[in-house]
Amino acid sequence: MDVKQAVKIAKTKIADLFADEEIEDIGLEAVEFDDSVGVWIVTIGFSRPWDQKNTLTAALGEGHPGRSYKVIHLADTDGRMVALEDHFLSVPG
Repeated sequence: MDVKQAVKIAKTKIADLFADEEIEDIGLEAVEFDDSVGVWIVTIGFSRPWDQKNTLTAALGEGHPGRSYKVIHLADTDGRMVALEDHFLSVPG
């Protein structure tokens, strides 16, 4: 498969897996191909309803809407999901 197919499959799988959590703003964050094992590694970001800023925080212009990031591994041969893991952003110290 090519990179566009891998991204499309990854977004669809994330949307399906988290459908009952009413996720939104699903977007590509990163993609790479691991040639040694024939796996696409795609990072997808999305928002959950409880990640949104509350009214006071939004009015003060503080904080950023929360976002979750998942790394999905897809077999190049058939698009089968072989792994799903959390991706945590490092916080500047």
